[in-house]
Amino acid sequence: MGRFASTVGLYEELRPPYPPAFFATVAQNLNLSKQHALIDLGTGPGLLALGFGAYVGRITGVDPEPEMLAAARAAAARQGQALTLIEGRAEDLGAEIGRFDLVTIGRALHWMDEAALGPLFRRLAAADGVIAVCASFPAQDGRNAWLDAYSTARRAWSDPKLWTESRRGERAHRELASVLTGSGFHAAETIAVETAHEVGVARLARRLLTFSSSSPAALGDRMDAMLADVEQRLSRFAREGTLTEVVVSTAQIARRD
Repeated sequence: MGRFASTVGLYEELRPPYPPAFFATVAQNLNLSKQHALIDLGTGPGLLALGFGAYVGRITGVDPEPEMLAAARAAAARQGQALTLIEGRAEDLGAEIGRFDLVTIGRALHWMDEAALGPLFRRLAAADGVIAVCASFPAQDGRNAWLDAYSTARRAWSDPKLWTESRRGERAHRELASVLTGSGFHAAETIAVETAHEVGVARLARRLLTFSSSSPAALGDRMDAMLADVEQRLSRFAREGTLTEVVVSTAQIARRD
């Protein structure tokens, strides 16, 4: 079983959403059209691939987790969207896969071999193709008053080794220019869209189950205790059991040097 197998049923439902405005804004900025092809690396349940489906002509998703691919396949069927899925590591894709106008990566960059990124991107991206490293996360500028308490709880309940790995993920996104050094690509621009929505305290607590460091598999019989603790920590910020969450969705665009 892969590290995310126990999170499949929760990931699509509970992770901070990519809003429709995000996909529309990125598509407009990149002048996407039905003549373009997209490949999503570490596609998970297909959130990015399917979100961009209305703006490109062909989408492909790659993931090593069979359960995630099954979720992506089901989501594509619900949306009536054609989606080609490949089980395996992105780094193992050969030249026969072809080239794509847009290569997207969500919260999967840190699971990939940085030394392999340059050859992989050069292999996958068309001559004028771009890489979009995407993320959607709660705004960290104080507008989410509950976030510090939430982050403290997440760390307290996380497996220490897996927590360290998750920090690598944040670094990879924060320091993308450094990650791309020597790859033949450079960070050219960032497209950001902000949205706000109401989220229940219980739902926000359950979101912790979607992270590898605090997944049901990592927590085992501590899961209910974790959920109760997080809900208690968040309750002082809530009104009638709900919180306002300001979400920032970003696409860091990398282009060839």
